[in-house]
Amino acid sequence: MDQSTLHHSPPFFSKPAVVLLSATLCCVLWGSSYPAIKNGYEMLNIAAQDVPAKLIFAGYRFFLAGLCLVVLAATLGRPVLRLSKHQCFQLTVLGVTQTGLQYVFFYIGLAYTSGVRASILNATTTFFSVILAHLVYQDDRLSARKSAGCLLGFGGVLIVNSGGGTLGATPTLQGEGFIVIAAFVLSAASIYGKHVSKHMDAMVMTGWQLGIGGLLLLAGGYAAGGNLGAMTPASGALLLYLAMLSAVAFTVWSLLLKHNPVGRISVYAFLVPVFGAVLSALFLEETILEWKNLAALILVCGGIFLVTRTRPPRALDRSDIPGR
Repeated sequence: MDQSTLHHSPPFFSKPAVVLLSATLCCVLWGSSYPAIKNGYEMLNIAAQDVPAKLIFAGYRFFLAGLCLVVLAATLGRPVLRLSKHQCFQLTVLGVTQTGLQYVFFYIGLAYTSGVRASILNATTTFFSVILAHLVYQDDRLSARKSAGCLLGFGGVLIVNSGGGTLGATPTLQGEGFIVIAAFVLSAASIYGKHVSKHMDAMVMTGWQLGIGGLLLLAGGYAAGGNLGAMTPASGALLLYLAMLSAVAFTVWSLLLKHNPVGRISVYAFLVPVFGAVLSALFLEETILEWKNLAALILVCGGIFLVTRTRPPRALDRSDIPGR
């Protein structure tokens, strides 16, 4: 293989098969967090409206995830401590927004609205990401095909949440409003994270931002008077699993965003509530083989296909051939 071929070979995380498998893995991991978190709340006796305790639970999860990534990165010889003041500032902004502020808004909003509404509104993260990418990046413009794909994916989210509760209640700023704000914060922070990752190792970036965000959640939860129940080996193992899935999923997602247009990756997020519904049904011993799960998966996959498919190369015209 000549040097020109090597020079023009695409990065590993921009290859279509790698994008498909890696993004799906992230969504499966994030989807598995739904039943895991519910079981964690039950094990630690965290009430539905106990937001401070939920923030503490999330804080330990993300702090452990960040700590594990930073230690692993240091073991692999990554520049964990060789950071400039500007990079430290960037990591602080990313940790405060993507992990800390986003989850504060999400958990408060979840306490004042139904889980069905929260899941549907949280899917607006994809719309915000596509719109922001259109405004920020010249090579990630919004098109009719991309818009249709996002609408198909959102339709799948609506279907998977159908029949899960009433949607007729009046929306409130503290409930539905905070869920949408959380979705926007996550989208904007992801765009910012893509910019930061251009000049920083993705594992180092993810580890520090998760750790910083986790500390912010812990401080907020304890300051608000929160407390966790007695930690047992089972709840400790569950918390460790949540930390590990966050470490893996956020690192891989950051790598995908680093090497691909935002719109091409963010549409996969529509798979999270689908996998969340299926895995919740599986691990919480509920009915899993429902038509809506299959229909939602078909719509989401159709949306992903529309957004991620590349145009076939234009056939050469006689006038394109040199010498003609």
